[in-house]
Amino acid sequence: MPLHSDRALFELLCLEGAQAGLSWWTILRKRRGYRRAFARFNIKKVASFKARSVETLVKNPEIVRHKLKIQSVISNARAILKIQREFGSLDAFLWQFVANKPIQSRLKRTSGVNTRSRESDAMSAALRSAGLSFVGTTICYAFMQAAGLVNDHSPYCFRWREVRALALLRT
Repeated sequence: MPLHSDRALFELLCLEGAQAGLSWWTILRKRRGYRRAFARFNIKKVASFKARSVETLVKNPEIVRHKLKIQSVISNARAILKIQREFGSLDAFLWQFVANKPIQSRLKRTSGVNTRSRESDAMSAALRSAGLSFVGTTICYAFMQAAGLVNDHSPYCFRWREVRALALLRT
């Protein structure tokens, strides 16, 4: 479903980065712990975390205790504050890659689902240029699916029509 809340978009971007190399199920089981550990993904609060916070978080069994992934959430929050100042919101920055309208996939079955696109390549490059990490093109494409920037639901899925209708409303 299309998301337009900076907090929700930040959360999904962080969770997609945490998922790199792991199963999505692992991250979903730890989502509540991530919310507690990272101030419910309040961007300003996370950006204010200090080095001591990283050392505490590395010991937290409720999240993936990968130091680089933890540090990336904090440094990404700081970079997102700059993006918000420049673009007005994280939402405006991210949705520009799909011309502010979800891309409607034409997939007939799940075996042909993409793992990247021109748009995810551009988003990844722009995010990295802005100073974010754990935002490779495959992570960005998965994020785009989760945040509703891409509708990869099969036309046979019960959500396909609903998500497509939302895209048509934004035109």
